[in-house]
Amino acid sequence: MALSGTDPDGTLERLLAVVGAGALELFAAPQGLGARVQGVTVWDAQEPELPAGQVVLAVGIDPQSHAAVDLVRQAGRSGAVAVVFRQTRPGPPGGALRAAADEAGVAVLFRTAWVGWAQLVGSARAWLAAAGIPADPEIEQVALGDLDGLAEAVAALVGGAVTIEDVHSRVLAYSTTDADVDELRQLTILGRRVPQWRVAALREAGFFSALWASGDVVHRPAEGAVPERLAVAVSAAGEILGSIWVAAAGGPLPPGASDTLRAAARAATPHLLHHRSRRAGEARLTQDAVRALLDGNGQVDQVDMAAVRMALPSDGPCAVLAVCAGAGTGESPGRLQDLLALHCAAYGHQAVVVPSGRDALVLVGDLAADAERAAAQVGQRASFLAQQLGAVFGASVRIGVGEVAARLEQAAASRRTAELAVRALRFAESGRVIARVGELTEAVALLRVSEALRGAELPAGTPVARLLAMDARHRGDLVETLRAYLDHFGDMPAASRALGVHPNTFRYRVQRLRDKCGIDLGSADSRLLAHLQLRLLEREPGCGP
Repeated sequence: MALSGTDPDGTLERLLAVVGAGALELFAAPQGLGARVQGVTVWDAQEPELPAGQVVLAVGIDPQSHAAVDLVRQAGRSGAVAVVFRQTRPGPPGGALRAAADEAGVAVLFRTAWVGWAQLVGSARAWLAAAGIPADPEIEQVALGDLDGLAEAVAALVGGAVTIEDVHSRVLAYSTTDADVDELRQLTILGRRVPQWRVAALREAGFFSALWASGDVVHRPAEGAVPERLAVAVSAAGEILGSIWVAAAGGPLPPGASDTLRAAARAATPHLLHHRSRRAGEARLTQDAVRALLDGNGQVDQVDMAAVRMALPSDGPCAVLAVCAGAGTGESPGRLQDLLALHCAAYGHQAVVVPSGRDALVLVGDLAADAERAAAQVGQRASFLAQQLGAVFGASVRIGVGEVAARLEQAAASRRTAELAVRALRFAESGRVIARVGELTEAVALLRVSEALRGAELPAGTPVARLLAMDARHRGDLVETLRAYLDHFGDMPAASRALGVHPNTFRYRVQRLRDKCGIDLGSADSRLLAHLQLRLLEREPGCGP
């Protein structure tokens, strides 16, 4: 959208005409559209008071919820012009929202599905500038998404050294300063994240809990050589987007620093929303390039794109980990992928996580040039991830370690060995969590046999088929009895102990196997067929042992 000159009519009607074409839809306007717009703000439940004349973006609030009704009423009390919701369900919202709009005298708009919040904020701010509506100095003049510029603006207003961080204490931007800064700030900026020991200390002291929950500026007094600091969370619709930290540099912070930082956090919300949106888009592009690479369909440009986005040389070694957390854990597939990405990023591992159904593939880079050492590094990273994920998913975690590929374009071969290894881990009963294909030769061989047999058409009247039918009719235990007998090589006492029944009871059940289903347990061929069929029944897709 091109905006030029000054728009003399800064009304809600003009906003809808210029910005809202294809982006906003009108739902209710009980006072008409003549109200003048003085700004656009993102609703934050922790900061319920709104400046008058604002168009309020209700990020994350369902328009059919009670929270939406409450927000419209609050907007009316604050003198807001309009509230913008995202339509989350088909059909018009209930009458309660329209009644609230009529009562509050506030217009209600809906954002169309193909326009993101960040894009809407940018368009609205461009229109405000073109309409000659004065913006707050410094911060409001920073281009949307320019976090470095935002950090500099906040530093100028607050009078300290600023860092903007995400929720994992990674530095997104920082301000420059002529004054000497403390060693902790130097370490944080050089490492692009707060040192782990410092994060642990703050967490143990309950500082992060206070920061995320208070919704206000939190003060941390000076400690020895570490000067005083102020911190405030940046949030939207109750969701924490990150934080802004101000450290004293060259002198104490000015008396009004807390009030200034509180206002800066509100102004920073659209910037961090834009950053998150942009990062999500970049992550999707990276995932698409890596997925094509792992599928073996990557063209030269996709290999180059994956290399650039992973900051890896295309001729450097890499490997793939196939990670499965089991279908019965109750966790969503996205939970596994998020945890993998978090742990890889937190410890500086050069990796990209790609969803693969309920499982995930991790393309690991930044490996040593020596093949043996690179293989050891991949194994160590797999062990680390298994340990971290095991605390969340329990014993169901399995990780197949792919062979190291000499070049990024050969990652598909590493993926094949990683997925074969994790399938063999699923198939085996060893209880192992991590393995390469070469460490599972027996399981791989049996897996190949079972896969070949799974497609074979067997007669319907085999003894195992008859056992299954009988157990289904009578809720019996003959299949379980046969499995225990075969697993313990005909050792009746051991098999009975495994099932927790008396040996005589177990012998009776074995006799029933012969009498009811005609299975000849003395025949090696009969035992082999029964064992294979039972194995096929056990080994349905999944990650469990």
